[in-house]
Amino acid sequence: MRPIALVGVLLIVGGIAALVLGEIRWTKRETLVQIGDAKIEAESQDRMPLPRIAGIAAVVAGVALVAVGYRRR
Repeated sequence: MRPIALVGVLLIVGGIAALVLGEIRWTKRETLVQIGDAKIEAESQDRMPLPRIAGIAAVVAGVALVAVGYRRR
């Protein structure tokens, strides 16, 4: 498989994942107070929404790259 087709497949997989998941979530830990070895930490959850148009664009670009990668043979 040519490298351009491989990049296309990765874009397709990433675009489908973005469409299915819809957002990325992560947990962030933050030290509020630290005195010696004792510390108080807070945990917060953040999220980043993934626009549907970005997922669709990634799938379309991936299909185009796969097509170009196989036509060059």
